[in-house]
Amino acid sequence: MGERLDEDQINSALEQSSWRRDGNAIVRDWEFKDFAEAWSFADQVATTAEALNHHPDILAHGWNRLRVTITSHSAGGITAADFSLAAAVDLLT
Repeated sequence: MGERLDEDQINSALEQSSWRRDGNAIVRDWEFKDFAEAWSFADQVATTAEALNHHPDILAHGWNRLRVTITSHSAGGITAADFSLAAAVDLLT
């Protein structure tokens, strides 16, 4: 998945996005009108992740909320691939 980004690279990428940092990952939360809409979005995220061969953690919580957490486990932190997946997920909304 590539080399880990340094702190400046991570901070710069986050300034230009709706994602936030959580340790060695980037995270974004969504709230939908209902469970079905949240689950439909989760399915779209999964399809996108599979196409990019980079798989995030997807958490459905409450009845209408979804959290996506992205990290590169193989690199031990945040890489450019994480921000590429985040950008692809952003295009779904």
